[in-house]
Amino acid sequence: MIITLAVLVLSVMMFITGRIRADVVALCALTILLLAGVLTPEEALSGFSSSVVIMMVGLFVISGAIFQTGIAKEASNRIMRFSKGRDTLMFVLVMATTSFIGAFVSNTGTLAIMMPIIVSMGSQTGKSPSRMLMPVAFASSMGGMLTLIGTPPNLIINDTLSSAGYKPLPFFGFFPVGIMVVFVGIIVLLPLSHVFLEKRKRGKEDMKGGGKSLEQLVDEYHIQTHLRTYRISGNSQIKGKSVAELDLRGRYGLSILEIRKEEKHKNRIIRKIKQRVASASSRLEEGDIIYLTGNKEGFKRFESDIKLREIQTSGIDFYDIGMAEIVVMPGSKIAGSRIKHSGIRDRLNINIIGIRRHGDYIMDNIAEETMRTGDVLLVQGSWRNISKLESGGDWVVLGQPEEQREKVIFDYKAPVALIIMTGMIVSMVFDFIPIQPVTAIMGAALLMVLTGCLRSVEEAYKTINWESIVLIAAMMPMSTALDKTGASAIMAHSLVKMLGSIGPTALLAGIYFTTSFMTMFISNTATAVLMAPIALTAAMETGVSPYAFLLAVTLGASMCFASPFSTPPNVLVMKAGGYEFMDYIKAGLPLQILLGIVMTFFLPLLFPF
Repeated sequence: MIITLAVLVLSVMMFITGRIRADVVALCALTILLLAGVLTPEEALSGFSSSVVIMMVGLFVISGAIFQTGIAKEASNRIMRFSKGRDTLMFVLVMATTSFIGAFVSNTGTLAIMMPIIVSMGSQTGKSPSRMLMPVAFASSMGGMLTLIGTPPNLIINDTLSSAGYKPLPFFGFFPVGIMVVFVGIIVLLPLSHVFLEKRKRGKEDMKGGGKSLEQLVDEYHIQTHLRTYRISGNSQIKGKSVAELDLRGRYGLSILEIRKEEKHKNRIIRKIKQRVASASSRLEEGDIIYLTGNKEGFKRFESDIKLREIQTSGIDFYDIGMAEIVVMPGSKIAGSRIKHSGIRDRLNINIIGIRRHGDYIMDNIAEETMRTGDVLLVQGSWRNISKLESGGDWVVLGQPEEQREKVIFDYKAPVALIIMTGMIVSMVFDFIPIQPVTAIMGAALLMVLTGCLRSVEEAYKTINWESIVLIAAMMPMSTALDKTGASAIMAHSLVKMLGSIGPTALLAGIYFTTSFMTMFISNTATAVLMAPIALTAAMETGVSPYAFLLAVTLGASMCFASPFSTPPNVLVMKAGGYEFMDYIKAGLPLQILLGIVMTFFLPLLFPF
C-alpha cells in the first residue's frame, strides 16, 4: 500500500510540474508498480486492452473524418451564425448542445462529435480553441447526468438500488439533477474559462506557418477569371480523343486544368468524384467534366468549333489534385528554357499553370514562356506528385504543400460520414440493438476509412493522439493497484465512519467528496462500483433513504474535472487544447467543489432523507 500511495503522490507531483511528458510519467509509474510486484504483467497491461482505450482510438478516427468531410465546419458555421459573433451566447450554445448530446451518447462519443466543431470554429475565428475544448469535455460528462444511460455510474447505482429492494430510477429520473449540474457548470465555467483558458498561447502546430492556402493561391493568380468548365456529351466530337490529339494549347491557347468524373447514386445523396491531371495520353469520355484555363478569345473559338456549352460549377476543388509554388533558383537548369521544352511535365507529371514575375501574373500562353531566375511557378498535379517535389538546385518549394493537402475537405463525402455517425449513435443509444459501444465505434471508424471519408489508412493513423492513448492506458491500472492494496477501501470507510455521527447532510457531502477525490486517480466506473455499496450501507445505518446518497456517488464519480486522466474526454482534449495538469486544477477544481456544495443541499430537496 505504501509503495502504491508513494507512486501515486509522486506521479501527481510530476503531472503538476509538467517537466516530463504526461504519458512518460504514467509509463514510469506503471513500470515501478510492476517491478515492485504490486501489479502482475497482465494487470499492468490491462489498460492497453481496455474497451475504453480502444474506443478512444476509434473516436479519434471518427473525429478526423467529421473534420475531413466538412461536417465540423458546417456545424461551426451554423453555431457562429446563430450566436451572431457574441462569445457568451456561443459558449452557452456549445455547452448546451454538448450536454444534450451527452444525455444519450457516451461522453467520449459526444466529445468525438463536438471536438472537431470547436477546432473548426477556432480556425475560422483565428482564436485558439483552448477556451472551449476543456469546458466541452466537462459538458459531455455533465450531460450524462440527464438520463439513465448517460454515464456508467448511473447504471451502477440503479442496479445497487434494485438489488437492495428499492425502486430503481426511471430513464429520466436523473433529469432534475442533470439540469442543475448543467446550469451550475455553464455559470461557473463561463468566467473560469475566460480567466484561465482563453489567453492560452496556441501550440506549436498552430503557430507554425503553413504558407499560402489553396484558396489564397486561387485568388492571387485569378484562376477563376481564366477558368471555364465543360461537360463531354455523348455526341461530342471530342469524345474518345486524347489531349494530344486535341492540341487545345496550340489551336486555342487553352490548357486542361483537370478532368473530372462524377457519379451520383439514385438517392442523390452519395456521390463519387474522381479527379485526374490531363496528360498527353488522357482520353475524354462521355460524362467527363473538363476544366480549361485560357483567355476569352480562345474560349470563344473553342466553343464555336467544338460546339460545347459552358456549365456552372462551384469552383476549383482539391480532392485528388493540388497546387504549390516553386521558385526558380540561380543556376537552375530550367532557367532560360521554355516551359514546353523544360521536361517538367514529362519527368514529374505536374503542370505549370501560372507564373509570378516581379509582381505580374502570367496565365496565358504559358507553354511559350521562358522561365527566368526568380520566377515563382504555380504548379498543379496529383497530391502524390506534389508531395514528391523537393527543394534543390533547380527550385525551392514555397510553403508546406503537405499541410495544405491535409486541410482539404471532402465535402461530397459528408452525407456518407453523417450516415455512419448516425448509425453509431443509434446503436449506442438503444439497448435493443445487440451491438456493444466499442463495436459500434470501431465499426464506424473502419467504415469512415473504407468509404473514403478519410484520404487513406495513413491519414486515419495520423488523427490518433497516441500521447493521450498511452496516458490513460498506463494510468488505468492505478485503480487496480489502489483497490488491490486496500488503499481505496480504507479511505472510503474511514471518511464515512468519521462523518456518520455528525448527520446525514455531512455524510452526504463526505460521500460526494470522497468519491470525487478517488475518481481523480481511478476510473469513474471503478469508483462507483466501490462506493455504491458503502453509500447504501451508510444510509441504512443512519436510517435514511439511500437515493440522495447513491446520487452523490454517481455525481462524484462522473463530475471529476480536476484531473486530466479522471475521464476519457479530459484526456482527449489535453493535447488539442495545449493544456497542462494545472489547467485542470484551475478550471476544474472550483467547479468540482461548487457542484459538491450545491448538490449537498439540492439532493435532499429532490430525494428527502
